[in-house]
Amino acid sequence: MQFTIQREALLKPLQLVAGVVERRQTLPVLSNVLLVVDGNTLSLTGTDLEVELVGRIQLDEPAEAGEITVPARKLMDICKSLPDDVAITLKVEDNKAVIKAGRSRFTLATLPASDFPNVEEGPGSMTFQVNQNKLRRLIERTSFAMAQQDVRYYLNGMLLEINKGQLRAVATDGHRMAMCTLDADIDYQERYQLIVPRKGILELARLLGEADDMVSIVLGTHHIRATTGDFTFTSKLVDGKFPDYERVLPRGGDKIVLADRQVLRNAFSRTAILSNEKYRGIRLMLSDSLLKIQANNPEQEEAEEDIAVDYNGSALEIGFNVSYLLDVMNVLSNEQVKMILSDANSSALVQESETDDSVYVVMPMRL
Repeated sequence: MQFTIQREALLKPLQLVAGVVERRQTLPVLSNVLLVVDGNTLSLTGTDLEVELVGRIQLDEPAEAGEITVPARKLMDICKSLPDDVAITLKVEDNKAVIKAGRSRFTLATLPASDFPNVEEGPGSMTFQVNQNKLRRLIERTSFAMAQQDVRYYLNGMLLEINKGQLRAVATDGHRMAMCTLDADIDYQERYQLIVPRKGILELARLLGEADDMVSIVLGTHHIRATTGDFTFTSKLVDGKFPDYERVLPRGGDKIVLADRQVLRNAFSRTAILSNEKYRGIRLMLSDSLLKIQANNPEQEEAEEDIAVDYNGSALEIGFNVSYLLDVMNVLSNEQVKMILSDANSSALVQESETDDSVYVVMPMRL
């Protein structure tokens, strides 16, 4: 096996594929990337047995077909360290990968391609296409609310739901919930739900571009596969039942606050400085056209902000984890946000004032 490629053409796909590879592996071959030359196409594959990413690159120069696995991290570090416009030649000799570029020469250990595992793929039960930009927005607006290492393993991921031509993403860690819905041209009228693991969601988001190109999605019983121009991403699904998120949505809140998102975000950031470092609690006090934000900590330090808001209703005092509110302010894009509250013990509903495609629920804190 032998091929020659420009450093630029190799580096970006290699970085994406190597991102899937875990540093600490039980199987040595899992820290490697699989290189396959077939005709004038070089494909790179990385996997951790849960998530797999395949990148394809067209080669401009004639190549010798073959397949081998080489250490992903080392190959990436070598490519990064080489000058920008250099051509890289990789050749397999005596079960070693010899890499030459300019005056540099590297010899890497290899493992046979036959040792490299495939992510099991069952038949796909549904296929649809969606705009990359929109899918990326859907993930970015909700992924921050996924749990990280919760014993309720089904929370360490994101629910994707297809219902009546809409694609919806829901994430929750039990303290807050994020939900975003987009209209997608999916010809499926029943409700179809699946849970994609946290790592799969984060890798998929890295893969999606800003452009209006389409991404093709295949859903199976145990996997999801997404294909863009040069990449195929496969992830196993989380086997579990996601909580009924519709029951979490607060109903009947009668206190509606409209505020400038940037002003609110800056005020939350400033008061957060003097909140309790462990619990991050702040107190919101609502009265006519005024929101007072207070924070204090065990060192008896205090912060207070007054913000003019659009509100006329009865007074309310309620506590929240300021990090959860800031996370929401950071992903919204409209100038104005709307908070719907009912009392000090009920969750708040936060969304943009003009659209309701993104909805956030934040549970209150006792302070």
